Amino acid sequence: MSVEQLTLKQIRAFAAVYRAGQLSAAARDLHVTQSAVSVLIRQIETVLGAQLFDRTTRSLVPTSAGEHAIGIAERILNDIKALDHSINDLQHLERGTVRLTATPATGMALLPETVRRFGQDFPAVSLLVDDCAPNQFLSNIREEKVEFGVGAPPRETGEFTSRFIHEDQLCLICPNAHRLAGKTEVTWSDLDNEPLILSRRDYGVRDLVEATLQRAGVQPMLAAEVGFLSTATWLAASGIGVGILPEKLARLFFTEKIVVRRLNAPRILRPTAVVVKKGRSLSASSERFVQMLEEDLKDRERDGKWELQ
Repeated sequence: MSVEQLTLKQIRAFAAVYRAGQLSAAARDLHVTQSAVSVLIRQIETVLGAQLFDRTTRSLVPTSAGEHAIGIAERILNDIKALDHSINDLQHLERGTVRLTATPATGMALLPETVRRFGQDFPAVSLLVDDCAPNQFLSNIREEKVEFGVGAPPRETGEFTSRFIHEDQLCLICPNAHRLAGKTEVTWSDLDNEPLILSRRDYGVRDLVEATLQRAGVQPMLAAEVGFLSTATWLAASGIGVGILPEKLARLFFTEKIVVRRLNAPRILRPTAVVVKKGRSLSASSERFVQMLEEDLKDRERDGKWELQ
């Protein structure tokens, strides 16, 4: 039998006998019978090919081999104990790290309350947020720079799994003096012949907008293409076109120079999800963060804090 096949039970028996100096005392410490301890000691001596104790009528005295082996045995047991404590700390959020990615707009709209609460409740857990451009969102998850992302779910699900947590209705933003500003209900067909401010194609919302315009029979007239959704707000206020944003972002970037109207006929909801690389699980700390995020989003929905003024 190889030394590598020694069991923790055998190593614990050796350490217990070394400390107690008697089989009976070691058996009490280990909560087993004296004969079981005797068998374990014989087994470990057989594997090592050396006698670990000299037997007397009253006690067991460590041999030179026993004195040499005890230091290694104690280190093994201490490492096992440290591993147990470390994993226990991770599971109980007394240490660990949450690594997530989100675009700046998504982060500002959805994450602040959860980040604040999580930091208060679990101060020993580090929170690392990678604010990324839209075209970096999936690559950050794919390359495992982060555990998960919060954003638009990918169209192709082969590499990722998505856990839907929220959805926004798409809205129109336009200047106060615009012809659509006075309408109580704006439809997608109302956007015919309107210059549009749209996100770049690497934003998931762009595909959603263009597909809906096509179904409504509207030919898009592109006035501007933006990389940051906040830019659409001041461009709309400048009068060069009208923008289309998810509701939460429209409210986030709302100013007195623009009005925001929900787009209907059809009512289009843009989903937000927790996106994880397929085959990977979330750590206990990340799973708790996601649960708190879901709670916060539901609370804000219930309390009407998303409602447009």
